Amino acid sequence: MFSKFLSLDEAKQKRILNAAIKMYVQKGYDLASTNEIVKEAGISKGLLFHYFQNKKMLYLFVFDHCMELVMNDFYKKVDMQIPDFFERLREITRVKMELLNMYPNIFRFFEKAYLEDASDVRAEFQEKLKKFSESSSDQLFANLDISKFKDGLDIQKAIKSVIWTFEGFSAEVLAKAKAMQLDKPDYNEAFREADDYIEMFRGSFYK
Repeated sequence: MFSKFLSLDEAKQKRILNAAIKMYVQKGYDLASTNEIVKEAGISKGLLFHYFQNKKMLYLFVFDHCMELVMNDFYKKVDMQIPDFFERLREITRVKMELLNMYPNIFRFFEKAYLEDASDVRAEFQEKLKKFSESSSDQLFANLDISKFKDGLDIQKAIKSVIWTFEGFSAEVLAKAKAMQLDKPDYNEAFREADDYIEMFRGSFYK
């Protein structure tokens, strides 16, 4: 579907994608103008719609592209051989922090996208997030050493409760930043608090 865009040289692709990310971060989906995007990218509006059918397709492509870019780097950096569940969770958190510093604009786009309520894209975007969450959880927490968990504990439910807590915590951090009209969340504070949750769950679930 996007073969025409993907056939462009890498520099031109980056220029268009960076322009789209900038506008979506600044104004959100509804208010982002394709006129401003093409002006920033240095291309014509007709050319933009030659590569993407409409503004919605551009938005969803940008999200998929950014997610693929970040996750490729994530899986290269994270040590998936760590057998301890909580140490692996801490490793995942560490790598996320590293990627936040590597791709600040992309993560600002993710923040905006996560909280996006435009009806034109909300349903499809939520479905993308659901599929991504399910598949990534299976990958990230495979081949764990479960011997440290307390006897008689339903380990799968325990792990799910931790993952759901962290998903809810992430949503709360983003919602708080939005309510306070912050440019971005305080990630350092968020990860310090995340570490407190890790230790709390370790004490609750391990022998």
